[in-house]
Amino acid sequence: MTDWVAWLALAGVVVYAALAFGLRSLVQLRRTGSSGFHGVSGPVGSVEWWGGALFSVAALLAILAPVLQLAGWTAPLEVLDRAPFGAIGAVLLLAGLVGTLHAQFAMGESWRIGVDPSERTALVVRGPYRLVRNPIYTTMFAAVGGLALLVPNLVALAAFGLLLVAIEIQVRFVEEPHLRSLHGHRYRDYCRRVGRFLPRVGVDRPAHAGGMGAGGG
Repeated sequence: MTDWVAWLALAGVVVYAALAFGLRSLVQLRRTGSSGFHGVSGPVGSVEWWGGALFSVAALLAILAPVLQLAGWTAPLEVLDRAPFGAIGAVLLLAGLVGTLHAQFAMGESWRIGVDPSERTALVVRGPYRLVRNPIYTTMFAAVGGLALLVPNLVALAAFGLLLVAIEIQVRFVEEPHLRSLHGHRYRDYCRRVGRFLPRVGVDRPAHAGGMGAGGG
């Protein structure tokens, strides 16, 4: 594919970052007096820290992927460097941006980046949260997956892989324990009805089901 596709990918990443992080933080600041950004939590080397650190690296690599390809410092993998994949990637990136913004604003004043254990936020189950528990992350996967199809180089693929790992850590070991502690049985019931990232996928099972405790997939 030609360089204009890499330019398109770069523009998409910049717009995504500006809207999903910059604009949303400004709106939150005006509404609540706080940007909602808590950053990397936990002591260095803790599971919370690793989740935040890997997420930050993935975000950096997502920005660098089209830049490095345009500079000629990395090249797309031939097997993925096809127009149909690029078209799918563009659709995913756009859909991911729109979906992320929709899910962020559906959270209202409960939206945060990171977790502050001292804060008490409402449990949001409306809008896209009726279908999946983490629609922001689901749409973020779509956006970065789309980027990896637009500029299918090793840097973009690494960004997607690290994002998967970072979000799994953040959700399973940071956010879900926090929400269980904060909302108790209401959150546990919610997890038994609604999938983690996809509808009906990753729902928690009651402790008596098959002799196993709550889990997810």
